[in-house]
Amino acid sequence: MSFSSPFPEVHIPTASIFDYLFTGIEDSDLDRVALIDTKSKRHTSYREMIGRIDTFAGALAARGVGVGEVVGLLAPNSSAFAVAFHGILRSGATATTVNALFTANDIAKQLKDAGARMLVTVTPLLEQAKSGAAAAGIADENLVVLDGAGRDTDGHPNAEELLAGAPQAPAVDFAPSSHLAVLPYSSGTTGNPKGVMLTHRNLVANVAQIRPLHGMTPDDVVLAVLPFFHIYGMTVLLNAALHARAKLVIMPAFDLGDFLAGIAEHRATIAFIAPPVAVALAKHPLVDDYDLSSLKVVMSGAAPLDADLGHAVARRLGCKVVQGYGMSELSPVSHITPFDAGRHDMQVDAPLSSVGWTVSNAASKIVDPETGDEIHPPAEGLSKTGELWFKGPNVMAGYLNNEEATRAIIDAQGWLHTGDLAQVDAHGCVYIVDRLKELIKYKGYQVPPAELEAVLLTHPQIADAAVVGAPDDSGEEVPKAFVVAQPGSELSAADVIEFVAGQVAPYKKVREVAFIDAIPKSASGKILRKDLRST
Repeated sequence: MSFSSPFPEVHIPTASIFDYLFTGIEDSDLDRVALIDTKSKRHTSYREMIGRIDTFAGALAARGVGVGEVVGLLAPNSSAFAVAFHGILRSGATATTVNALFTANDIAKQLKDAGARMLVTVTPLLEQAKSGAAAAGIADENLVVLDGAGRDTDGHPNAEELLAGAPQAPAVDFAPSSHLAVLPYSSGTTGNPKGVMLTHRNLVANVAQIRPLHGMTPDDVVLAVLPFFHIYGMTVLLNAALHARAKLVIMPAFDLGDFLAGIAEHRATIAFIAPPVAVALAKHPLVDDYDLSSLKVVMSGAAPLDADLGHAVARRLGCKVVQGYGMSELSPVSHITPFDAGRHDMQVDAPLSSVGWTVSNAASKIVDPETGDEIHPPAEGLSKTGELWFKGPNVMAGYLNNEEATRAIIDAQGWLHTGDLAQVDAHGCVYIVDRLKELIKYKGYQVPPAELEAVLLTHPQIADAAVVGAPDDSGEEVPKAFVVAQPGSELSAADVIEFVAGQVAPYKKVREVAFIDAIPKSASGKILRKDLRST
């Protein structure tokens, strides 16, 4: 039996994400500060930000980029990223955001698959961006380096050259319900990245679904450390927080000291984090050196947050700690704990061990993966464990050029099968128990085991290999390799770690290695990962 959202239905307008966020903005909000870059200390008002977005869109249109085109965006968090991202969408083009930690090979693979015509990047990432763009067939004049030296110096236009003499933003005509706004990439257990097709309606819907539950206001100051290229940061920061007319304090990367200083200096009221940050907030002595009393709420996502850890953070910081759940294919938020833990709407606090309730205008169900039977919400306590399914307006349009994978995750009735095992309680709160899929989540990033296994098997001294997620000493899941060495090999664990590190993005690196005599496999040849996890 499915269970619908307990929250009131929300209106989801038929509009582009730009129009939904910024058209009709109140005059009183235009001169509010929208963005603060912590490194440069630059402040950008809503008026200036919207003007720069329009100019960026006009510049793209002047280069023939618009509806039907895909533009890659490879950069860490900054106000320039926010402008470029929304400028791409404002032009009618589709943005494929690229992980700032990607290697040249990773970049090329995504740009090729997405069919990107242009790549926008920054100087610190130029080396891998240039190699990746070239491999994807993108010409130098279509590789824009926002802070670069300019076309005459290195052959790549910079922001000043791109925007010089730009015409007004174009009048674009597309159907928000079907036109792709963004193409983030989600890796599956096969190791093949899949382009997640999210329409303007998907993005508009998810902001509309979560805004009343967050309850953000123009007086809120939000610390933006989550990467904008990831769907979590993209939706809750670049979209939802800006829709609330809040102030975004932007960090280009996580550093605990900078994070704490950002809260203290700017009197941040809300911080969105992933669980590894919670570990530092609960345990690191540096926390005591900063005044964090402005914080009202910390919301964790991207991976399950241990309840004891969450309570430790809440006690130490003196604020609410809540968590939610989602995935790229859901734009991403499907389940949420309101900032007041549910007290106003539900008259009960969601346990911190839960990810809260199904978002508005949506429904969930839990299904026994063995029998296909639906598991009913209980009258009390927790239900049996089953796979979490979800249906709502934030469900992706599908995987790019991959109908087979799309059919495997979205059934004929429109239910998206998350691949995660969950339970539900009598109040409708959902608890994530484990994953059916084998994807490893390391610091909120997705690491496909098959990709690392393929790399390992290219080593001449490795006969066989398997990779699973395993807890390290702090309890965090890390990629662990089980290796069968060739006879007579003197390969060490350090050799294996170094070999893989030279070929993958930093977050994908193998962190632990165990040498074994044989990889356990089923009769059909599938790796028995559950046996390895118990080793």
